[in-house]
This record gives sequence, C-alpha cells and structure tokens, in this order.
Amino acid sequence: MNTQNRSQSPTENNRQLMQAIFAELAQGNGKPFVDAMADDFCWILPGQTAWSRRYEGKQVVREELFRPLFAQFADTYTNTAQRFIADGDMVAVECRGKVMTKKGKPYNNTYCYVCRLEGGKLKELVEYMDTQMMDATLDAPA
Repeated sequence: MNTQNRSQSPTENNRQLMQAIFAELAQGNGKPFVDAMADDFCWILPGQTAWSRRYEGKQVVREELFRPLFAQFADTYTNTAQRFIADGDMVAVECRGKVMTKKGKPYNNTYCYVCRLEGGKLKELVEYMDTQMMDATLDAPA
C-alpha cells in the first residue's frame, strides 16, 4: 500500500497513510498495519504493567506482543480512529479498539498512538491506553 503523493507535504502523506491503515483496521484487517512496519520498528508500551516494555523489531512485535495478545481474543479485533494529528514525521491517532476475549470479557480499550514514520514506513509507536482495563481484562504475556 503506497499512499505517498510527491506533490503533497510529508505531513499530509503520513496522515493519509495512517488514515488508510486505520480504515482497514476498522474492518478487522491488520495486514496494512503490519505491512507498514519497518523491519526495525519499535512499539513502546509505557507504564508498569506486565505488557509494558519496548518491543524492538518487527518480528519481536509480531511474536512477543501480537501473538500472545491476539491469542486471547475470541473474535476479530477492530480499531477505529477518532482523530489524526499530524506534523512532519509524527502522527498521533486517537482510537478505540473492540474485541471479545476468550474468557467472555469485552476488551474495548481507548488508545492514543504516537507514531513516527520514515520513508512511508512506521518506525516507532508509543501506545497510551487504559492500563487498568488491560490489567483487569487480559492475562499477562507468557
């Protein structure tokens, strides 16, 4: 997926890329998100939870964050953007996730993703969320 337009500013190109990714996430399609991650992508979960840490590298994100997380979901995870704020290589996305866990609990969290892009690829994402809801709903990663 290449939404880069040479006549637009880097800010607008990055905003449009994230809008396209979240249009798919709202339908339960995470492939464009994964495809947009650079090989050296870093996902940061601040805080003091069992999930909180730096996940460095696309493969680490997929294996140590996504795999144990999505293994707890009973149905298709969706994430719907409410707002995009873009400035140069940075795009902040306010969004709402929705999924039912295998334990029958809804996991409908609210997020703010602060994303850094480079050359049309996601390089870093810092995820802010309701950590109390996460702790109450999800099991710690193995």
